[in-house]
Amino acid sequence: MSTLLTCRGDPEGWRPVSRIRPFDLTPCFEEGAVLTPLLAVFLVAAAVSCWTIRAREPRVRSRQSLWVLRVKLILLSIACAASCANLGLILVTHRPVVFIGSYILEIAALLISPFLVFNNHLRTRISSSLVLLFWPLYALAILIWARTVLTISPVGFLPVVITRCVVTLVGLAAFALECLGPEFTEEDRPEHFVKGHVESPLLTANIFSRWSFSWMDKLMQKGAREYITEDDLPALVPQDEAGALGERLKRAMKKHTSLWVALFVAYGGPYAFALGLKIIQDCLAFLQPQLLRWLLAYISSYQTARDAGRDPPTAVEGFAVAAIMFGASMVQTIILHQYFQHCFETGMRVRSGLITAIYQKALVLSNDGRSSASGDIVNLMSVDAMRLQDLCTYGLISISGPFQITLAFISLYNILGWPAFVGVAIMIVSIPLNTLIARLLKRLQEKQMKNRDKRTRLMSDLLANIRSIKLYAWENAFIRWVSDVRNNHELRMLRKIGVVTSLNTSLWSGIPLLVAFSSFAVAAYTSDIPLTADKIFPAISLYMLLQFPLNMFSMVTSNIIEAMVSVKRLSAFFNSDELQPDVREAVAKENIELGDVVVSIKNGEFRWNKNSPSPTLEDINLTVHKGDLVGVLGRVGAGKTSLLSAIVGEMLRTDGEVKVVGSVSYAPQNPWIMSATIRDNILFSHRYDEEFYNLVLDACALRPDLALLPNSDMTEVGEKGITLSGGQRARLALARAVYARADIVLLDDVLAALDSHVAKHVFDHVIGPNGLLATKARIVVTNSIHFLKQFDQVLYMRRGVIIESGSYAELVSNPQTELHKLIKGHGNLTASLTSGMSTPFITGFSATPSSESETTAVESNVDLTEEKLRTIDKTLIRRKSFGKAVLEDALPTKTASDGPTKEHIEQGRVKREVYMRYIEAASKAGFSAFIIATILQQIASLLGNNTLRAWGEHNRQAGDNTGAGVYLLGYGLFSLSSTVLGAVAAVLIWVLCSIRSSRRLHDAMLNAIMHAPLSFFELTPTGRILNLFSRDTYVVDMILARVIQNSVRTLCTTAMIVIVIGYSFPLFLIAVPPLAWFYIRVMIYYLSTSRELKRLDAVSRSPIFAWFSESLNGLSTIRAFSQQHLFIANNERRVDRNQICYLPSISVNRWLAVRLEFVGSTIIFIAAILSIVALVTTGVDAGLVGFVLSYALNTTGSLNWLVRSASEVEQNIVSVERILHYIELPPEAPWEVPGTVPEDWPSKGEVEFRQYSARYRPELDLVLKDINVKINASEKVGIVGRTGSGKSSLLLSLFRIIEPASGTIYIDGVDITKVGLHDLRSAISIVPQSPDLFEGTIRENIDPTGASSDADIWVALEQTHLKSFVETLPGGLDAAVREGGSSLSSGQRQLLCFARALLRKSKILVLDEATSAVDLDTDRAIQEIIRGPQFANVTMLTIAHRVNTILESDRVLVLDAGRVIEFDSPKNLLANKQSAFHSLAAEAGLS
Repeated sequence: MSTLLTCRGDPEGWRPVSRIRPFDLTPCFEEGAVLTPLLAVFLVAAAVSCWTIRAREPRVRSRQSLWVLRVKLILLSIACAASCANLGLILVTHRPVVFIGSYILEIAALLISPFLVFNNHLRTRISSSLVLLFWPLYALAILIWARTVLTISPVGFLPVVITRCVVTLVGLAAFALECLGPEFTEEDRPEHFVKGHVESPLLTANIFSRWSFSWMDKLMQKGAREYITEDDLPALVPQDEAGALGERLKRAMKKHTSLWVALFVAYGGPYAFALGLKIIQDCLAFLQPQLLRWLLAYISSYQTARDAGRDPPTAVEGFAVAAIMFGASMVQTIILHQYFQHCFETGMRVRSGLITAIYQKALVLSNDGRSSASGDIVNLMSVDAMRLQDLCTYGLISISGPFQITLAFISLYNILGWPAFVGVAIMIVSIPLNTLIARLLKRLQEKQMKNRDKRTRLMSDLLANIRSIKLYAWENAFIRWVSDVRNNHELRMLRKIGVVTSLNTSLWSGIPLLVAFSSFAVAAYTSDIPLTADKIFPAISLYMLLQFPLNMFSMVTSNIIEAMVSVKRLSAFFNSDELQPDVREAVAKENIELGDVVVSIKNGEFRWNKNSPSPTLEDINLTVHKGDLVGVLGRVGAGKTSLLSAIVGEMLRTDGEVKVVGSVSYAPQNPWIMSATIRDNILFSHRYDEEFYNLVLDACALRPDLALLPNSDMTEVGEKGITLSGGQRARLALARAVYARADIVLLDDVLAALDSHVAKHVFDHVIGPNGLLATKARIVVTNSIHFLKQFDQVLYMRRGVIIESGSYAELVSNPQTELHKLIKGHGNLTASLTSGMSTPFITGFSATPSSESETTAVESNVDLTEEKLRTIDKTLIRRKSFGKAVLEDALPTKTASDGPTKEHIEQGRVKREVYMRYIEAASKAGFSAFIIATILQQIASLLGNNTLRAWGEHNRQAGDNTGAGVYLLGYGLFSLSSTVLGAVAAVLIWVLCSIRSSRRLHDAMLNAIMHAPLSFFELTPTGRILNLFSRDTYVVDMILARVIQNSVRTLCTTAMIVIVIGYSFPLFLIAVPPLAWFYIRVMIYYLSTSRELKRLDAVSRSPIFAWFSESLNGLSTIRAFSQQHLFIANNERRVDRNQICYLPSISVNRWLAVRLEFVGSTIIFIAAILSIVALVTTGVDAGLVGFVLSYALNTTGSLNWLVRSASEVEQNIVSVERILHYIELPPEAPWEVPGTVPEDWPSKGEVEFRQYSARYRPELDLVLKDINVKINASEKVGIVGRTGSGKSSLLLSLFRIIEPASGTIYIDGVDITKVGLHDLRSAISIVPQSPDLFEGTIRENIDPTGASSDADIWVALEQTHLKSFVETLPGGLDAAVREGGSSLSSGQRQLLCFARALLRKSKILVLDEATSAVDLDTDRAIQEIIRGPQFANVTMLTIAHRVNTILESDRVLVLDAGRVIEFDSPKNLLANKQSAFHSLAAEAGLS
């Protein structure tokens, strides 16, 4: 054994570097310490690898693939045989090899490699990394060994060297085949799609492909040829899909309370590995200056030897150092980009997991938890998740930075000795300064976040209520509010941030210069050793290396601070109140018989907020059986909707118990419509069952509406169901509740928004005893008394208490009950007891209104019983056949999100014009000044370095440090001026240009959006517009200035580098064209692909937010149907779709960087080789080489940054492009047209339609056709017609929300198409169908323009019966209204809208179904206001669904399909039995 380990036959023994031969290693060291460990490591790793692969399933391989495998095995066998022969030769001829162990190990390694290759080829999908790494390293080691052995004995060892070289060459041939991989033919990897995408190329990429990112090549080639679309992108690796990532985070959050720990446990593995890579890369980075020092020392000694006439050192040494520099920089590149890739992937996982977790949490938030507005929750998803992602990208620098700084100091001490620490002291002093600035920045940033939140909230309110804002002509008030937050708070703060940031950056670029200057000065005056080039330039390049960690350190500290703020916000969100899990006992039961109890509440007490002083509902006792129809009545704010919410489980139960058996479906009072097709909205993730679906359409009377839509039930509905009328939305929500075929159906006042005849049809066919839901338990909140007789049980609520409940007959016959009083007040008792509004029982499935007189109904009542039972039997048989609706996850990921209009995407290069318009917005003079300052800064720093070069050369000749003063003074002045110029440039771009462009672009966009016609908002999802105002505006505010500054700076640096090298070594200019060609080629590939990827990333991101904000609006519906899991799955699909676009968009940067750094390394290599050639031939001074190489060492970074920053500018200028696209939106008519209307117009209020026709958009059909109507001053006109007949359109045309296709409207003789929109819209008041409120105070909601005094507002509130309510609120008129008015009930919101109309005191008042959401008593109060003295001489147009509300009008206008069919007094129309109005009234039971 000892003979194996001894080193024989070499006098130098185990020492590494030979003393006998120049620039060589000892044979013992080469064989024993290089070759042997290499072989041993391969042997062990190969054994382990064989063992692990063995367990996998063998795969089928094509014939070509198997042939390649056979050739590989033959080659390896030959190599093994040659190796054995070599050992035999040595043993037989007793050649004195220094270390026999390496030959034995070689045979062992070659014996195991065929097994490794065979297993790997058949059982995995990628080439064996071991084989790929082993052969190149082994070949390199053998080369060095062969040189040494042949130098010692050229003849004796020739056979051994030749055999060993044969082994290596055969091995390299096997290596070349192994590079192909097991699946290199088309047969071996058929295109196989994962969820519509090609599978990820990472699954088959070998180690070199991963290192050089060549797996991206296919995509890059495609990108250079054509525009990449989403379908070209590869799928995610399975473990990176959102579902899996979210699950990992969820598990971690269960175990650990801290969110930081949970994130690390879930995604920290690869991140820790990345840290290891980074540390290795840092060591390599500091190897470069040492190599540079070696090279310069070598050149110095060569020069000195030549000058003295001695033998100079061997030229091999110089070339070897150049080669080592090249190799080291290539390895550094590979490691650095693997590190980056790991970091970015971790960031992607963190964002993905967080978004999934936030979404899941949002679905279980209680009312308390939701107290933060939905804008804030969307911000958690967009901003905070994004910040943690950014932290992952650069966070490790907080560990690697200090490590780099330590390394730099050790190296500096080696070079300069103690004076280096003067510099250290300065740096250490500068760190507290950094933290101070970082703190200041953080405070400013936090304030800025609040400003941004405030503006986003305002914008989302503005967009949600855009309809009201347009109708009331309030645009200016809102523009004022938004501009106030934007210009007086946000931009002011931005200016402060800009100044601090620019001083910060210039400070950091100045500190390394100061450090270098002080160190050199101290060294010059204290040390005796002359400061020559081989000390100065390595020291400078070390100080430059220091600049990066210090620079990044400030960025990372602010990143960490931002992330801490975000984690705090996220933790607060994750810990916010969830729905009470045991709020109700839900029993899933398959076959529930008629008469079984499905809902029971005993002594229930419920509240919305856990700390509200009194419960919302108390002492609730309710039992509902299958097949029951229960009605809930009560005044506005009595708690009817809260009762349904309690059953669904939305409220907080503080007492009692709730039991719900079976499934629930729910139609809320404000219908929630997803942006998807109408069919998707009805099916709501249930399987499509054609027969039943058609029944539902008929029962909900949706057929005639679908006939009017362009694609029938496949029509896309905009966000919040914008393109539908109120009635259609209500019936769509109802159809969804019916289609689900649940055991319990909760309907919240669904009939309110319907016309009376439609309401009747829907009641008969859906809700009533013969409707589709006859066998289900139905709980219906209603304000109408029309159908009460058919209810099995009626509850009357007041202030959250059920004050009476019982059957209809019981309650009506007792004159003390509220119900009796209600009906007595609003209908006639006998009529409602017999027929009245309710249809006789046997109408069955026919829609014919029963016009029999009451007497017949009473007489025939007796005979009805049998018939009645038969009908019910028939119905039940039909009902049984429709099973439960089956859930299937069919929610679309793409269509729904894109809204009815595709988001505008530009393709190809960003146009020059966009840049010009941006610079124009920023001011051209400021921009030019910035560029000049940057160029001057570069020139100053070049002159500074040149001074050092001259000084070093002077010292080498003088042999000591005399005469340093002049040189130091020059260097100091140049450095100072370069720093000052840098600061000037930064302030110019940050403060002068950036803020100006921010202000101009935002204001122009806000203006354009406010001037856009209403149709634009109906076609554009709110999320998309909000995205522009939050994300894109943020880019213009904060990011664009930074990237433009970076790219101009790097452009100047790169130009300087080329000039310096070219001027010093003109030969270098020959290498410039090929390098430039490669560089530009790579750049074209990169820019064309990366641009499209970035755009795809941006476009696939907005659906996540759109879906999110949409889900937040429909929380109660989603929960009631218990579809949380489906919505979560759909959210995951959307996140995955975004990650599929995001992953290539970061890998493309790595692909580029690896290639560019290769160019950079080549430049260094060429410069070094040229300097050695010049040295050997003509002689060259070390100072010049140092000067040139210290510039060349910077090339890699600069070239890389140049492309990166150019593309960053291009990617971010896309935001400007999108903003400009919106600035150019076609506006509606002008708001003010001077001189068109008299002072007090309209003074009378006459309205006349002449030959009026209109359509919503140019491509759609006419909605109003040839209307000729004259309405006299102060006349009260009622407008009726079936749903979709054009009633609301008629009103919209008065406001010119839709412009006439032909004809026009006159008000008091003035043609309204000639009037400015504001003049027109402020002359008419409207109470819209859906009451829009926004976040703010009650006062702001009633009078946003601030035109009225408080006294007037109180009067208006008193007239609308709201005064007492508002007085109870904390703050009175200044009481806060939540987002969307969610703190008020629907009825109260409607009354508030009335108060608005009263305040305006205009001559024309339009009521669009204004009393649909209020109970009968409030309705009566409103009718009294309307008919009262305030409105005596006001012209009134009322759209009514309850015919009785317009019986007292002067005339009635009946519309049908956009035409006027009748226009006369109600009395005359009712007298005429043939009139349409008569039949409408008959259906409502008023005839």
